[in-house]
Amino acid sequence: MKVYISADIEGITGTTHWNETELNHPEYHYFQKQMTKEVLAAIEGAVAGGATEILLKDAHDSARNILLEELPENVKIIRGWTQDPMCMVAGLDETFDRAIFIGYHSEGGSEHNPLAHTLSLIADVKINGQYASEFMINTYAAALYKVPVAFVSGDQALTEHIAKINDQIVSYATKVGIGSATINVSPQKALKETKGLIEQAMHVEREKIQVTLPEKFELELIYKDHIKAYRNSFYPGAKFKAHNTVLFETTDFYEVLRILQFLT
Repeated sequence: MKVYISADIEGITGTTHWNETELNHPEYHYFQKQMTKEVLAAIEGAVAGGATEILLKDAHDSARNILLEELPENVKIIRGWTQDPMCMVAGLDETFDRAIFIGYHSEGGSEHNPLAHTLSLIADVKINGQYASEFMINTYAAALYKVPVAFVSGDQALTEHIAKINDQIVSYATKVGIGSATINVSPQKALKETKGLIEQAMHVEREKIQVTLPEKFELELIYKDHIKAYRNSFYPGAKFKAHNTVLFETTDFYEVLRILQFLT
C-alpha cells in the first residue's frame, strides 16, 4: 500500500506565534522537532495500518523543516518546492492508495487559529463561495488522481470544516485558537492519538473517504492590496471584481491550482 503524507506546521501541537514557524528563528527549533515527531507518529500509524511505501512532502514555508535523520528507511521525502501547481502535494499521482495531512490549519480569515491562512498571507481564497482551506485545495488536488484523504490533524475548526466536506475522513484536533492564543493538547497525547487514528483510518474503505470534485469552480482571490488585485486580474481568463478580488472560473481544478501557483 502506497501512502502520501503532506506536513505543515501551523496545525502542529503548540504552534501559536509566527516566530515559532520560521526557519532559523530561535523559537522555531522546538516546534521543528514536534513537527518531525508528529510526522513520525503518522508514518508509524500508516505502517501499522498496512503501508509499505511512503512519500512525504515537507510542505511548510521553506519546505526544509523535517529532521531527516529521524526518518525510517521506507520513507522518501520531497524537500523544497518543485514549483509545479500541485504545490503542497507535489509528487502525488494515481499510484497512491491514500493521503494523510499532518499539522494543517484553518483557512485564511478564520478566527480559530492565530496562524490561519491559505497558501500565503497576501490573499484569502474562496472556491464556489466558500472560504477555502489548504485542506480543501489539496484534497481536491488529490481527487484529480482519485486519491482519497484518510486522515488530517490540525486545529479544532479545521476538523469541523472537514466533517462538513466528508465526515468519514478521520481527523484529530491538536488545538483550539482564541484570539492570538491557543489551547493545546499534550504533545505526547497528540503523538499517541495520531498514530492510533491513522492506523484506523488506513482501514476505512476508499470509496467512503473519496471526495468528489465539483463540476465547476468559481475561484475568488481576495487581496489586502487593491493594486495587486487589479494587476493580477490580467491573468488569462481572470477578471477584476470589486473590491480587491480576482475572479476566475473553470471546470478544470488543475487550472485552479495553476492560477493559485502564480497569484498567491
